[in-house]
Amino acid sequence: MAATHRHERELKMKCRKAAATTTSPVELLRLRCLERGSSGIKGLGRVFRIMDDDGNKKLDYNEFQKGIFDYGLNLEPEEVRAMFNQFDSDKSGTLDFDEFLKALRPPMSKARKDLIIRAFHKLDRSGDGVVTIEDLKGVYDASKHAKYKNGEWTEEQVFRSFLDSFDTPNEADGKVTREEFTNYYSGVSASIDSDAYFDLMMRSAWKLT
Repeated sequence: MAATHRHERELKMKCRKAAATTTSPVELLRLRCLERGSSGIKGLGRVFRIMDDDGNKKLDYNEFQKGIFDYGLNLEPEEVRAMFNQFDSDKSGTLDFDEFLKALRPPMSKARKDLIIRAFHKLDRSGDGVVTIEDLKGVYDASKHAKYKNGEWTEEQVFRSFLDSFDTPNEADGKVTREEFTNYYSGVSASIDSDAYFDLMMRSAWKLT
């Protein structure tokens, strides 16, 4: 249900090539994130969330600059400043965190967004906006997983591995929000040009009617 290794490889190659020619600061940041794979944008979002000490969901320039650095993006200072200025459309000196992440996602058609949200709602059985191991029970069949079959993993370990596939490496918390799910699949979407193929993949993976 997560991106295949082939899609991840194709996405990274595609973004690396595009990053070398783009002149848009926002597009450059998006591509640099996606060079890290489908979880790239979500990873940057988590860095900024950790930095938001007062919880106001806003970033000033210093926080933005530090977040870019902490995430390990190799960008010139003038590139970072240009990115911030482009996101700060009202010239307030701060960025609305949620709006920033939405703007950073690769553009998707309404049809693709609808499929992603439908898949998330199918997983989120409790309806609380967060998918946990409890939500997966009865939705995701752990018994078919190879490591469960050979006794290496328990059912809970299979579920946790599944949730971690939507999380950032080394930062997984066993919970997937709607925002994280959408950010992840926006990365997958960026690697698939055909709307028909994306539709088929999502319907097949999540058994959507």
